[in-house]
Parts: sequence; structure tokens; C-alpha cells
Amino acid sequence: MKKFLHFALMFCVLSTFAQTRPDNTFVKDNYTKKEVYIPMRDGVKLFTAIYIPKDISKSQKYPFIMQRTCYSIAPYGANEYRASLGPNKFLMNDKYIFVYQDVRGRYMSEGTFTNMTPQVERKTKKDVDESTDTYDTIEWLLKNVKNNNGKVGQYGTSYPGFYTAAGILADHPALVASSPQAPISDFWNDDFLHNGKFMLGYFKTFPVFGVQKTKAENKAWYSDSMIKSTSEDGLKFYRDMGTLKDGYDKYYKDNFFMTEIMNHPNYDEFWQKRSLLPHLKNVKHAVMTVGGWFDAEDLFGPLNIYKTIEKTSPKAKNTIVMGPFSHGAWGRETGKHFHNEIYFGDSIATYYQKNLETKFFSHYLKGYSKADAGLPEAMMYDTGKKEWKEFDVYPPKNAQKVNFFLADGTLKPAASNSASEYYSDPNNPVLSSDNLKDFNGFTPRNYMSEDQRFAVGRPDVITFTTNVLTEDLTFVGEILAKLNISSTSTDADFAVKLIDVYPEDFKPTEKKEGVIYGYYHQMVRSEIMPARFRNSREKPEALIPNQKTAVNFRLQDVVHTFKKGHRIQVQISSTWFPLFSVNPQKFLDNPNFATKDDYTKAFINVFGDSSLEVDVLK
Repeated sequence: MKKFLHFALMFCVLSTFAQTRPDNTFVKDNYTKKEVYIPMRDGVKLFTAIYIPKDISKSQKYPFIMQRTCYSIAPYGANEYRASLGPNKFLMNDKYIFVYQDVRGRYMSEGTFTNMTPQVERKTKKDVDESTDTYDTIEWLLKNVKNNNGKVGQYGTSYPGFYTAAGILADHPALVASSPQAPISDFWNDDFLHNGKFMLGYFKTFPVFGVQKTKAENKAWYSDSMIKSTSEDGLKFYRDMGTLKDGYDKYYKDNFFMTEIMNHPNYDEFWQKRSLLPHLKNVKHAVMTVGGWFDAEDLFGPLNIYKTIEKTSPKAKNTIVMGPFSHGAWGRETGKHFHNEIYFGDSIATYYQKNLETKFFSHYLKGYSKADAGLPEAMMYDTGKKEWKEFDVYPPKNAQKVNFFLADGTLKPAASNSASEYYSDPNNPVLSSDNLKDFNGFTPRNYMSEDQRFAVGRPDVITFTTNVLTEDLTFVGEILAKLNISSTSTDADFAVKLIDVYPEDFKPTEKKEGVIYGYYHQMVRSEIMPARFRNSREKPEALIPNQKTAVNFRLQDVVHTFKKGHRIQVQISSTWFPLFSVNPQKFLDNPNFATKDDYTKAFINVFGDSSLEVDVLK
């Protein structure tokens, strides 16, 4: 049981189990459970659990709230009840018809599982994707569950967030409210890849996604393929593993998803057809997209789903919420809310659940769904001031673009003719953390706000820092790294970190034992970019040795106030291990199959006309 709950926590797909004690009988006392197979238009049947309020009647009708998932809708059995229902306890207590469904090819459902199911062109009635499965499920529910009120809402976190976002495209008239939370939108930038760079910190997750089942399963059929930790020093596993190719050959040659990633290093048709963003058009119902500023798995997804709907569907009731959360952490209350070592306030998850999530679903499912729910357009947590901010337009119109130029170890208002050089050796990579136990984790989490002092002073890390700020400075919106570089070799990655350097006498209101908060280097945002994709994700290009070259890329948004007395810092390196696989620094057609013989040491320059372009709130 402990292992199962840990697994669920990591993927945030069964986070509601933490909201009620297992001995709580509220669900069983107030709901009737039914298990059914719902047929899809191509004949495949999807296993579905339906929890119906016991007081439902012709005079007391209820709407549906649905979650579709690849992570199991356990417990199975008509007399086996979940400990809690829905995304939060407030909605559970208010009563809805809660629906849970195993998607195609997972657990008790029929069919074949596909990662990030591509949207299809519907030429025949048997052409299916996640949106058609959502549509067919809604149709069945409306016709077969008595005394429903004709309205459907859907939600999900992480992979279920993708199913929710894809379900938006069902365009069913009864679907009036969707809340994709930490949703995957494009695997090129979410979870396993960042700008196409393989996220090695996900290495141990692949059995979950790359082993097909052969029959109906009510438990994890892939568990025998999971890699077990053998040392408290999690770094040891990755050092012993060798190259990405070595790890693939040893552990995952039969894993279909890992094989797909290894064989598709560029943004080819395989990845292109798995992007949901081009399909999010003409959205008609209410959408509340939710994410966490410290989500190490899916930060790109929520920001870009919101922005895409905003551009393509101006009439949609489109809301975004971004809090000081790690992956899915808004689904469980922890009281004093920390991310890693940084305190952000009390009962933040409860505030979100009660005042935003519950209000959203209650209004559109039980109220007048054609009217606005009165939610902010954008509810964004300022991770520097540690307070919520509301925006009626996001990014706000009163933000001004400012360039901080990277020169001579400082962040300057104007470009410089200087250059900053560092030496990068793939055999001795920059570590992504100094917490060796964290590398045993199933997926990375803490690094998103981790103290970065451990990287300062390495010969393969260059650092640029402002003077002490004399007034607060708020970054709000996108960050663009505009690097002008040269290398003595033919390929390189560029990892850029934006850091809030605390005063030496800083004393937090709440702290964790043993942490030195004076001069803390808190990571605010970071991203990695392979130089090979600087001009095209589809057609990579080698660097010409010693030639000045532009490498531009987004770091994703922030809402963060660098407070008076703090300093702003940028760190740049070309390795970030074991969070990301090591670039051999030699251009190869497929760097995923690089060997140690390909590893090439390089001197790399970042020129003084490079900058970090940010939106500063005025």
C-alpha cells in the first residue's frame, strides 16, 4: 500500500486519497458505485466507475465530473470505494456524479495504449482519439445515468490533464467546464524532453509508459520492469549507467516508448502529431488551466494551453491559475506550504480548492453556465513577494520588455564587447543538485527552487550577478535567453538559470532545520537548449567551430518579485547532470546513441551582447 501511494503521489493522479483518511466512510455512505464498460465508436470498451449520489432523483438532479486516466481508477470492484472523490473535498461534499475511466490500453480497459494519442482527421466513424473517446463517454453517461442535469465537467492532473485538454476538443454540447491541471501539451517540451533535450531524471519512469498489457489488469503489470535503487547515493546509479545509449541497451531495449524517443531525436512527424496545441481552436466552453511555478514535469503545458486558447478562441471563458506548487501539489493540503526549502504561506492548496476550483465547477455545472463565473482571468502567485496577484490580461499590458546583458560577471543595461569563456567536459558534467538522495526519486521535483550555491565557482559554470537591488523589481511573463556563443567543437547544450540571491542576513518567517538561508541562491526559472536546434527543430545543424552563433530560447514565464536588498543572478553551463543527458559536444545525426568515444571537450564563449529579455512590471 505504501508503494502504491508513493507512486500515486509522484504522478498526482490519485492525490485525492490524501484528502480523506482511508477509514472515512463518507463516500460509501453518500454514493452508490457502478462499474461499467462503455463502448466507443470503433467497438473498443473502456472500463468506467461511476459514483452516484444516493439522494439523486427527478427533483434532485446532479451534473457529472469526470476524470479519464492512464494511472488506474482503483479500487476495482463494485463494493470497493475510493476514500475520496473528485478534485477536492468541497466538491465531494457538495455532491456530483463522479466518473472515472481507464483510457485505452490501460488497466481494465480494452484497446492499445498510445503515449500522447495524436488527434486524427475523422474520415470514418471508426477514426478515434482521446477527444472522440471523451465524446462517446459523455453520450453514454447522459443516456444511461438517470436524473443527471445534462451538464458535464472534466478535470485531471499530469497525464490526466492531457486527457482533459484533449477532451476539450470533443466539443460535446453537454461539456461546459474543463480544468486541465499540469497538462502535457507537447512532449517536445513537457516531461521527457525540454526543447528536445532528453530529461534523464525521468529514466526510471519508462516501465510505466512503455510496456503494453496483454489482458485486463487491476494492478500494475509493469512493476517487474521498474529499476530498484541500490544506494542512498542516487548519483551513483547514473554514473555507473554510462551514456544514455548504455542505459537504453541495459534496461529498455524492449520498452516501446523509450525506443520511440531514442529513434526520434528531431521534431519530426512522430512528435509533431503528438502536439495538442495546433488543435485547440474554437473552444466554446469554460476552461480553467492550472499549473505550478515549481512543476518540474509540466510547466510548458499549462502556460501554453492557456495562451493558445487565448489566441484561437477569444470568446472562450479562459482562466489560468499558477501557484507556488510542485507537480500537482495543489491537490493536497500540507498546512505550512514549502517547495523544497522555501516557505510560501499557509493553507495555499485549500485556498485554491475552495475559492477557485470549487467555484469554477459549481458555477458552470450547477449554476448558469453561459454566464461568467467571476474568476480572475489570471490568478498568479508572486513567488518573490509570496502573495497572489490577479490580472485581467496576462501577460499584463503594463509590463515592459527589458534586456539584462551578460558581461564581465554582471548583468548590465547595455551590450559589451567582452566575452565570458568556460571549459566544458562531458566526462565531468555540472551536477543538477547537491542532494544525492534526490537522484533516487521517481521524477525530479526539488531542483526547481533549489539553492544553486553548489555550482558557483566551477570552471564550467559562468555567473552574472547584479548589484544589490535598491528597489523591488517584478518579472512577469515570458523570459527569453538571447545568447551569442562560440565553441571549439560542433555541438553544445546551454543551460540557463535565473536565480534570486538572498541577503546575507536573511531570516525567513518559517524555515527548515539545518538550512542556511543567508545568501541563499534560490532558482526562480531554468531551461536547457541544444544548439543543434537553434534554427530548426526539424533539421538540426552543427556549430561551426569558433564562429559566433546566436542561440535563442524561452525559459517559460515567471511572476517573481526580486525584493530590495536581493540580487539577480544568471548561471550558464553546458551540462546539467543527471537531470539531463550529457551532450557529447560533437555533432551527431542522433546524439541519443552517442558513446564515450564521441565525448568532446570544448572551450565555449558567451559574448557580452548576449542577454536575458524579461517583462518587468511597471
